[in-house]
Amino acid sequence: MDTVKQAQSIVGYSGNRADGDFYPTPSHVTKDIYEYEVFVGNIWEPACGDGAMSKVLERAGYDVISSDLYDRGYGETGINFLLENRSVDNIVTNPPFKDAEKFIYHALKCSNRKVAMFLKLSFLEGAKRKIMFESTPLIRVWVYSKRVSLLRNGEGKRGSGMIAFAWFVWERGYTGEPVIKWI
Repeated sequence: MDTVKQAQSIVGYSGNRADGDFYPTPSHVTKDIYEYEVFVGNIWEPACGDGAMSKVLERAGYDVISSDLYDRGYGETGINFLLENRSVDNIVTNPPFKDAEKFIYHALKCSNRKVAMFLKLSFLEGAKRKIMFESTPLIRVWVYSKRVSLLRNGEGKRGSGMIAFAWFVWERGYTGEPVIKWI
């Protein structure tokens, strides 16, 4: 079994979404997170895709480690984030939505400072997730006041989005209640 198929079976890939759950992050969304949050040290982007997020972070002066399970022409490829045990300062990514919880728990193990995940706002819902949020150092949720449009496989024309998104930020050592803010 090749690396990609093996990783897909580990994370329970169903194939119902874009190939590899690839929805590149618009550059303004990446700029928003570093304008509203301070990241000290390096940043790992473990679902870098075509480098959309990594390139914006690099242009802003961050030391970025880019990897992805799939080869989309950017970063280290064939890297299953959920099986990696790197230690980094920060992790910033737009994870495959179906694996977001797994990505969060693993990112919290690998990062020494902050984890920022770009997720659907509806990720806040659910009894299982409530337990996760209460047991992890979620410090802030940055809710988009305007909808963000993501393109399936990065193809097509960007229009007005139909789904509400937010940046979810965890900070190692934080013990208070999370704060909700708006972008």
